[in-house]
Amino acid sequence: MSCRGRLVRLALLLLLAWLPAAAAVDAAASPAARTGTVTWVYDADTLEVAPHGTVRLIGIDAPEKTPSERDQTFLKLGVARRRLREVHGEGLAWSIGNVKGQQVVLTFDHPERDRHGRLLAYVRLPDGRLLNRVLLEQGLVIAYRRFAFTLKDEFLAAEGDAQRRGVGLWKR
Repeated sequence: MSCRGRLVRLALLLLLAWLPAAAAVDAAASPAARTGTVTWVYDADTLEVAPHGTVRLIGIDAPEKTPSERDQTFLKLGVARRRLREVHGEGLAWSIGNVKGQQVVLTFDHPERDRHGRLLAYVRLPDGRLLNRVLLEQGLVIAYRRFAFTLKDEFLAAEGDAQRRGVGLWKR
């Protein structure tokens, strides 16, 4: 291999090594991204993040603490009724134990707020994982179907995987 060929190869390797780090920095430094600390967990899909206020996680829906008409969405997907309240508690406990007190990065889709004034965000954990997806993978929430959002196909796939594995909501 010629000297020029080795230089080109080295340059490509350096570029490939740099790209993931650059992407991570860009996501956190984006003008649209905001950092904050989770100070309260209302349930698996709603957090209080200081200093930004109440944050509703984009693209997911957690079972409610008490029965409501929203249960029908879960039931239509094949979730056993008895699992709804159980998984509400599991999702709440998991989020308190793993997210409360953590510094997170919020990124946004459109719209930035829901009709209740809550921020709609993807929440990136300190280890780089996307909380919205982690909750889907554990079967603690379902993918939101009513509105469009950027990661909808990815979230539906994560939900399907949790269902196939029989975890969380999908446990029989």
